[in-house]
Amino acid sequence: MEFINICIHSLSQNKKINLDFMSKGNILIIDDEERLRNLLARIVGLEGYHMIEASTAKAGLKFLEKEDFQLVISDVKLPDANGVDLTATIKSLYPHIEVIVLTAFGTIQDGVKAIKNGAFDYITKGDDNEKIIPLVSKAMDKAQLQYKVLVLERKLSNQFSFKNIIGKSKPILQAIELAQKVAKTDTTVLLTGETGTGKEIFAQAIHYEGNRKGKHFVALNCSAFGRELLESELFGYKAGSFTGASRDKKGLFEEANEGTIFLDEIGEMNIDLQAKLLRVIETGSFIRIGETKETKVDVRIIAATNRDLQKESVTGNFRLDLFYRLSVFQIKLPSLQERKEDIKELAEYFTKYFSEKVNKQITGFNPDFLDALKHHPWRGNIRELKNIIERAVILAEGEQLSFEALPYDFDVSSIPVSAFALEDVEKAHIRKVLAYAKGNKTEAARLLNIGLTTLYRKIEEYKI
Repeated sequence: MEFINICIHSLSQNKKINLDFMSKGNILIIDDEERLRNLLARIVGLEGYHMIEASTAKAGLKFLEKEDFQLVISDVKLPDANGVDLTATIKSLYPHIEVIVLTAFGTIQDGVKAIKNGAFDYITKGDDNEKIIPLVSKAMDKAQLQYKVLVLERKLSNQFSFKNIIGKSKPILQAIELAQKVAKTDTTVLLTGETGTGKEIFAQAIHYEGNRKGKHFVALNCSAFGRELLESELFGYKAGSFTGASRDKKGLFEEANEGTIFLDEIGEMNIDLQAKLLRVIETGSFIRIGETKETKVDVRIIAATNRDLQKESVTGNFRLDLFYRLSVFQIKLPSLQERKEDIKELAEYFTKYFSEKVNKQITGFNPDFLDALKHHPWRGNIRELKNIIERAVILAEGEQLSFEALPYDFDVSSIPVSAFALEDVEKAHIRKVLAYAKGNKTEAARLLNIGLTTLYRKIEEYKI
């Protein structure tokens, strides 16, 4: 057991998973009896599995550390460990791997302990030889399914990781640091900030980098439903509780049990419904519509709002006690106006994303385009930037996004120009007219009331 305990600490769970394992799977056999081990390897190997042999628990664990396996077949009596205890070690390090325990002299006590430790099955050598092939097949099917789930979870974790939140400005890095600290806890989190600042992305990152990452993440926008409909969505109802309730329905709190529920625009929730939410936070229970008994849930709550909930409580629109329960850990997400140094990186990301989506070879954007982005007020924050870039990519004719691809009403009034520099004012005006004319220079010249030759000359002169 001492050896087993040392291995638990010494082997890392961060082993990289190779997604390209062999078609029927890899099996590790651990048995110190070489003749029996070789025989079993040949029998099972004939079914198309890739077999690896080890004579000790230590050697077996080293193979597991270096290679990908879906199934381990282990003897109980090993020179350096007990196979039943080894099962617990393997399952703690690699939960997706199934273990079949073999023994020469089976006991009920060992069998029960092996199953409790996570073994797929516990069989006696010799007497159960005819069972081994179908047993291996069933164990492999289960392991392959668990492997696919594990790969999916890894992909989700990577997709919604804090590493994928774009930006290196001080305000966004401070918000990420706070979110990372609270992610590993079950503490209720309140995300505040303007619309379009990425509150749901933060909520997903907190969930997928937290202790509940293997469970459901359920998101709901509270502003999208009226009071009655929102209550039934959150808490569910019993069949017959109202017209149209033909069957029992689980609410989102039940769907998110042991996981996380994200309540966006929490400030829009009806004041009466807020009392029911407060009870869930305080007691972990609620009553479905039409029922009298309570339903217990274990759910982490992440809420978000663009309102000042303390001010809303003064006017009676939001319960102050609920605000205090929700804001145990509050994170304010910065507006794009507060992190303008991140605009270039965000614009590059969206340009690449939409270029691939519409199958265009766009390498970037010209300086005028970027200058306009940096001086726009961005009242819609990142969501607005994303929409602007998508539109520009669709309209783009060349390999770079240009000023003309911006909407005519795009606000560039804050671009600094000298009060006495007529050419700067003229340059900005020509840009806006070209954007309005969607790049049509003949139409732009007509709107500017100048000749087409003059327009071409000014375009060349101002390097538009």
